[in-house]
Amino acid sequence: MQHLAEMIGLAATLSLATMSPGPSFVMVARTSVGGGRPNGLLAALGMGIGGVLFAAAALLGLQAVLLAVPSLYLVLKFGGGVYLAYMGWRIWRGARTPLMADDIAPRDQSPSLSRRSLWLGLVTQISNPKTAIAYTSVFAAFLPAQTSLSFKALTLLLVFVIEAGWYGLVAVALSSSRPRRWYVQGKHWFDRIAGGVMITLGFRLLLSRTGP
Repeated sequence: MQHLAEMIGLAATLSLATMSPGPSFVMVARTSVGGGRPNGLLAALGMGIGGVLFAAAALLGLQAVLLAVPSLYLVLKFGGGVYLAYMGWRIWRGARTPLMADDIAPRDQSPSLSRRSLWLGLVTQISNPKTAIAYTSVFAAFLPAQTSLSFKALTLLLVFVIEAGWYGLVAVALSSSRPRRWYVQGKHWFDRIAGGVMITLGFRLLLSRTGP
């Protein structure tokens, strides 16, 4: 296969970047232990879709647009930071709301919760414009200067498999009976930690001085 070495390097780098802890991991983890495996997998699907959107934007030259219009990057960064901080505050605020083990199973099949899980995964993924910049940097390092449309489509498929695949594994692991039982028993502390991490990451994005 042509450009096989570049594709292997790209896959390895993206895998390591995807597996690094961040707001996406926190959101999928909490969705999986609190809402069950189906909702965790839907959140993982949302992560995959969001990754593809950012990767497509990177391939289309998003960084060049952000460099030409710095105010657009500031708007995206502000919106993403506010969203992450707001979601963290909601998780923190609801930490003391009790969740009984018997109440979890019916929520697994709730269509509204399923849609919300998919949406949370998607929006959390695209809330940080730096992700698109990271994709641009990785693509610049590994992709050939001239690529065909089919090669770009394969790259987007690879991004989806890595993003959705990793977070799908997280969802399966953390939605098993033991982690969910631990969550029910220690929901207050788990949500406080998850909410605090999300708030911190949101403010970190808001206060960061780096540009595209």
